Amino acid sequence: MLRNHPAGLKTIFFTEMWERFGFYTLMAILVLYMDKNFGWTDAHKGDVYGGFLGAVYFIPILGGWIGDRLLGPRNTIKTGAILMAAGYTALAVSSIDRLAYFYIGLFLVAFGTGIFKVNMSVLVGNLYEHGDPRKDAGFNIYYMGVNVGAMIAPLAATIISVVYHSYNLSFVASACGMILSITIFTMGGKSLVHSENRIKQDRIQGSSDAVVADPKENRQRVVTLAILFTIVIFFWVAFYQNGFALTLFAERSTLVLSFLKPETYQFFPPFFIIVLTPIVIRLFSFLREKGREPSSPVKIFWGMFISGFSMIVMIVAGLLGGNLDRNIMSPYWLISSYFIVEISEILVSPMGQSFVSKVAPRRIQGLMMGFWFSATAIGSYGSGLLGRFYGRFPHHQYFFILTVMLFLSSGLVLVFLKKLKRFST
Repeated sequence: MLRNHPAGLKTIFFTEMWERFGFYTLMAILVLYMDKNFGWTDAHKGDVYGGFLGAVYFIPILGGWIGDRLLGPRNTIKTGAILMAAGYTALAVSSIDRLAYFYIGLFLVAFGTGIFKVNMSVLVGNLYEHGDPRKDAGFNIYYMGVNVGAMIAPLAATIISVVYHSYNLSFVASACGMILSITIFTMGGKSLVHSENRIKQDRIQGSSDAVVADPKENRQRVVTLAILFTIVIFFWVAFYQNGFALTLFAERSTLVLSFLKPETYQFFPPFFIIVLTPIVIRLFSFLREKGREPSSPVKIFWGMFISGFSMIVMIVAGLLGGNLDRNIMSPYWLISSYFIVEISEILVSPMGQSFVSKVAPRRIQGLMMGFWFSATAIGSYGSGLLGRFYGRFPHHQYFFILTVMLFLSSGLVLVFLKKLKRFST
């Protein structure tokens, strides 16, 4: 897949793979760590979980500005990586008696991730010329690298938990992943020079094929992005239940198997991404050759619509026994839900970033990419706020609320589809 794309995509692929390994090792055990080691209530865990994810995806606004105006994308990425490595180290030495290290670690990881990921997305977009039809596929491949790391992470966390009975050692593994990420990015830096030079050139003098000179059209582009950012919040509220409500469902309602621990379920989402992404890329390549490839907003609509069915699966699971909080439910309920939601994620997350790269005025592309992640921040924080109520009423009702959110978001995309499609080529 990589051979028909710029060389820099390979560097970004493996840099993101190991960075995400670190992050998703943390995500696989974060709720469990707070539950088992600290003994916190669901409400308190939800506050911390939502606040952490909110920071991870809100800080990219600042990260985009830093990359646009101060350090440049590559130096901002290196800074973020170093902060993340320090954060995982702090988490590794945290405990109920050393809570300060826990909160400092989460802050450093959140801040480092926030300034890292937004500038990685900007670099990906600028690997391609304006109008290059490979850009959507490029973001899909980039996202596949993200999910290779995310797939390995819960397996590593599970092995460490089984063999060493330690969550803290998993944080050490996260720090090691970040060291590998920094090394790969530094060694492959030459392949990214062209992308960063294009950003600098556009910022200084503009480019007729990448920057819209008409201020009115620039404003219209920003408004178009703002509409999508608002809609996608509902999607992320539901999506990020994978680390909260679905993890608690795995722990409290699903059969306990020796080889399948609650944190192991986090293996399935990235696994499905890796399996499905080549299929999706080939499908859209085939449609492009026929002149029938849907636009990025249409792909996003289908992603949001399909995701609603993942929560319907969980409604049924709740009604058939999951509401009882007894370990009696088959793992296939969760696995089926993850399969459906990952089809939708392929169509929403990388396509959303590709859409921002196409529509945003190039001089503020980093900032606009930051606002994409800020929408994710609001949604992820909302996932934690909603998570406070997971144990307060029957689970099928909880998943029904999420179903409504997902179908509502897809309906709003349809309402604004004509406006969203205007600048998406």
